[in-house]
Amino acid sequence: MPEPLEGIRVIELARALQGPVAGQYLADMGADVIKVEPALGDANRQIRGVADDGFEGGFGTQFVSANRGKRSLWLDLRLDTSIEIVRKLVAGADVFLSNYLEPSLDAMGLGFESLRAENPNLVYALVNGYGPVGPDAAKRMLDGAASARSGLYHVTGPSDGGPMMPGTTLADTAGAMQLALGIMTALTARERHGGGQRVDVSALGAQLWLQMWEIDTASLTGQSLRRRGAHSDNIQGTYGLYETADGGAIMIANVNDEETWVALCGFGGLHELIVDPRFDSPPKRAGRPPSTPAVANEVRPYLVGAFRAKTTAEWTTFLAGLPELVWDVVQDYHQVLDDPQVLANQYLIEQEIPTYGKRRLVANPVRLNGTPGPVKSPPPALGAHNEEILTSLGYDAVAIAKITEAARLALRQRLGI
Repeated sequence: MPEPLEGIRVIELARALQGPVAGQYLADMGADVIKVEPALGDANRQIRGVADDGFEGGFGTQFVSANRGKRSLWLDLRLDTSIEIVRKLVAGADVFLSNYLEPSLDAMGLGFESLRAENPNLVYALVNGYGPVGPDAAKRMLDGAASARSGLYHVTGPSDGGPMMPGTTLADTAGAMQLALGIMTALTARERHGGGQRVDVSALGAQLWLQMWEIDTASLTGQSLRRRGAHSDNIQGTYGLYETADGGAIMIANVNDEETWVALCGFGGLHELIVDPRFDSPPKRAGRPPSTPAVANEVRPYLVGAFRAKTTAEWTTFLAGLPELVWDVVQDYHQVLDDPQVLANQYLIEQEIPTYGKRRLVANPVRLNGTPGPVKSPPPALGAHNEEILTSLGYDAVAIAKITEAARLALRQRLGI
């Protein structure tokens, strides 16, 4: 059975998360993704790795999470001969994918116009921090910078404190999703209309896209959303997180039917709220007329006290009997790794990773029943595919050994070993 992107070749010159995660999505779908790595390799090979990994092995956790199913070509990209190899690969490829700064790509001879002249059907896809034009187009970015600028941190944190970071790299992974989507759109356009084109996305743009409701609300109403800690300033009433007696937490949404409201108040010992005129209908509990958001939010302290009076197990047993209420337990990552719903949907895969052994890892969540792709190979060691890739380009064994040794020598020089 064919894979959805079988026959598509991608040349990835990317590091960290934004570019590599997009490349991994394409590899998961059957594309042949050749990861071109400089002398030091992709820097994320060394992020959160184990002590005995070895530099050339480089299976840091960030690298493992973003490079499944790829082939690694290790080159000293300071050499003209190495750039010539990349250009030869791109000449026969469908996609060139990078998150290098555009001035660097131009200086290397890998700019859009240069590569397009040799391959008019090429999809040339770039992702950066702040977008391809404007005063900060070439500004360096890490995940936190784009999240800060996008407004995300402004609405994250306690209502009586300063802004806080979410516990995950949202900007980088969002940028990667947009890049993969943009590439797939350009490939579809090429099939329908002919010709390649350039694709540009950014971490900042992706963060704005993820927050479109909140940002549009600010624009449309003129109001500025505020930090609300365990709640949202855009969703009023009961919606939010509530800590339990044993240190857990549960998320509940708005209560939209009376039977659920009566049961919730009864179990929580909040009998007086059942007939409280502030909360005696779904519109009032959601802050809609005839009520207001401020009045609807007065329910929150009552629920905070009620949830803290019982354990997580007591609450989950009770809430499981309320089919109309949207709720769930706040899980840590180890609980996620054993979640039966996650496992049933194959959102995790088991792979043997060098230096770690067999581990559960996050899988591609997209499922296609007509062209499902098999689980891809673990991330490659640095330069693991030099011989097969360079042989396919016509290089002999002597030349391949020389190219690989040049990369190894450059690595040692850079490290001073």
